[in-house]
Amino acid sequence: MPPITSSIRRSALASLIAFHILIIIASNYLVQLPMTLFGWQTTWGAFSFPFIFLATDLTVRLLGKTPARQVIARVMLPALLASYVVSVLFYEARFAGFAALAEFNGFVLRIALASFLAYVLGQLLDIQVFDRLRQLRQWWIAPAASTVLGNLLDTFAFFSIAFWQSSDPFMAEHWVEIASVDYAVKLAVSLMLFVPLYGVLLSAIARALSRRPALS
Repeated sequence: MPPITSSIRRSALASLIAFHILIIIASNYLVQLPMTLFGWQTTWGAFSFPFIFLATDLTVRLLGKTPARQVIARVMLPALLASYVVSVLFYEARFAGFAALAEFNGFVLRIALASFLAYVLGQLLDIQVFDRLRQLRQWWIAPAASTVLGNLLDTFAFFSIAFWQSSDPFMAEHWVEIASVDYAVKLAVSLMLFVPLYGVLLSAIARALSRRPALS
């Protein structure tokens, strides 16, 4: 892999921070929208959140473990605030108006806090596993293993914190089923789409860096 200059590193970190926040906001909104998949209950958030693991694994591969952790540290609080605001404004997929921000919404705050904790735990595990395995000759083992374990911790941490004995009767009753199907969907999407996409993007980035003049 060609060396990455300091200017590219700064731009990459800024882009990754913005990307993580965007995906977290979208996922917190989409997780409020249940859907049925092959007779099982899940949410639309299962299709959006795997993007974060793809971005994190590429970060560890290209920049290292420490920059990946820096992204998480800088994303946590802005994502928590933004997730709450967006989820209140579009509560249950309907625009509630800006006046809704003046009223405290404990249900949405719980979802935002659950997302905050699950994101930190899942991403730190993903980084640790990927970093341990990234030197293996088979390039796909590191992203596959880190995705399996990171998504497992993230998914069940989120749903247990957000919906155990929730004020939403449906989610309180079905969160274990929804979390299990959500995890299965994330794994299917990640292993069939995002792990191959990781390989394609890694090769494309390596080629682009090899053609770039070595400027610091």
